[in-house]
Amino acid sequence: MCRHAAWLGAPRALATLLEGDGLIRQSYAPRLQRFGTVNADGFGAGWYVPPRPEPVRYRRAVPIWTDANLPGLAAVSRSRCLVAAVRSAAEGVAAEESATAPFACGRWLLSHNGHVTPSAVRSLARGRDPESGSDSAWLAAAVFARLSAGRPVAEAVAEVVTLAGRHDPAARLNLIVADGDLVAATAWGDTLFLHLAEGALIASEPLDDRPGWDAVPDRHMVVTTPDGVVTSPL
Repeated sequence: MCRHAAWLGAPRALATLLEGDGLIRQSYAPRLQRFGTVNADGFGAGWYVPPRPEPVRYRRAVPIWTDANLPGLAAVSRSRCLVAAVRSAAEGVAAEESATAPFACGRWLLSHNGHVTPSAVRSLARGRDPESGSDSAWLAAAVFARLSAGRPVAEAVAEVVTLAGRHDPAARLNLIVADGDLVAATAWGDTLFLHLAEGALIASEPLDDRPGWDAVPDRHMVVTTPDGVVTSPL
């Protein structure tokens, strides 16, 4: 359930993640989604505009294709770091903006594609209240607790994903975490692809039919910075 994507590199429009075979199409006709068939329970995007240190977010609890304001916004919103997601809500979880990725804390953004029982991550949040009661919000709270304590992004993400997977062996824990200068993404139970060209595109499934999209192995993490890309096992 859910599809998400991120970009780090030369400034690009938010539309890069949405148009063509991007997240708008993936909201109603995903090609590789293993769980669920549509992602119509909301969408969100986050991007960085210097000198503002915190990201700008735009989230709605409606299908992405129904937002008449989004095409214009996405065409003119440019950044060297973009994150966007379309949501398929878990059974019993409301379609509301507070449960829609990307979640934010200070300069960090987080998106979750997958499912985990909230009980598996509640203790990992270390007393931090989630933005909503959804499993994704609990995951975000757990990662943000570690980042706020000064842990490096890759270390914080790897710890939360591996511990959550230990508590819930059936969990799907594909995360994207960004801070404007770095994007970390995990493949754990669902598809993740990487495309390198003047920067790094990371997505649940390819955003277009260009050659060069490589599948990230399951239970691996990709970390991309202006200095390059590192893929490592979790």
